[in-house]
Amino acid sequence: MIRKTVNSQHSPRAIGPYSHAVWAGKLLFLSGQLPVDAATMELAGGDITAQTKTVFDNMEAVLKDAGLTLDDVVKTTVYLASMKDFAGMNAVYQSRFNAPYPARMTVAVSGLPLGAMVEIELIAKLSDSDFSE
Repeated sequence: MIRKTVNSQHSPRAIGPYSHAVWAGKLLFLSGQLPVDAATMELAGGDITAQTKTVFDNMEAVLKDAGLTLDDVVKTTVYLASMKDFAGMNAVYQSRFNAPYPARMTVAVSGLPLGAMVEIELIAKLSDSDFSE
């Protein structure tokens, strides 16, 4: 199988052997995005709010390069280094998506790459009218 990938020039480069996103039919599977500044490749400073905003900026860059937006997202998985940061992450999350919201799972993990507080992955769907094989 040949993978049809999306590697954005507007999002931080991958820090491992993976693509920013991979198409599977009408579905786009976006790799977990960290709060890394695309220009400097440095971890965004500040609190969970600032880090979550940076994660969303990075996800939107990849989605845009794939011809999609946050409105095309059907499922997200949020990884938090601490559930104490849930409210701050959730406030940013709610401000970036329009209702009805995508399905979501949020889990606390023992650690994230680069010491990040949050990482988010997602699945988006190309609309039926935009799909061509």
